[in-house]
Amino acid sequence: MTADNLEWEQRVADVWASFDEHSEDAFLTQIEQLAAELPPDSAAALFERAAAFDSTGHSDLAVPLYREALDIGLQGERRRRAVIQLASSLRNIGRAHESVALLTAERELESDDLDDAVSGFLALALVDTGRELEAISVALTALSRHLIRYRRSLANYAQEIFDDHPG
Repeated sequence: MTADNLEWEQRVADVWASFDEHSEDAFLTQIEQLAAELPPDSAAALFERAAAFDSTGHSDLAVPLYREALDIGLQGERRRRAVIQLASSLRNIGRAHESVALLTAERELESDDLDDAVSGFLALALVDTGRELEAISVALTALSRHLIRYRRSLANYAQEIFDDHPG
């Protein structure tokens, strides 16, 4: 990453860190200005614009931007965040089945510190599709990885819920 890229990333992080200090319009304007500094086909710029719309309650405007960013090759942690955030936005606009499909596929791809976020948002989407027991199983499985004691027991019970009541 170049010094210019690092500086841009820091300015983006600073705007996000001050999210609660700005009106919705001011926040969106700041993100739009930063995004405009990058080429029009920049996946990172599209992602930041989508995330800004998403965070200000405009999931409907975020969805196409997330999709475009992913389609043109968004990489790294932003790619995984975009999948999670796209799935959440889809759920928010009543397309929970698409959210489930997206997050289920994402769980198979890679493992990183966002695994539990994938599972958490998958659990929410499963509830919205009427698959509450599977949602509980997914959530408890994610939780079990953080326990010092009872990790194996909780994971086994979570799997038992899923096995006894598959979606």
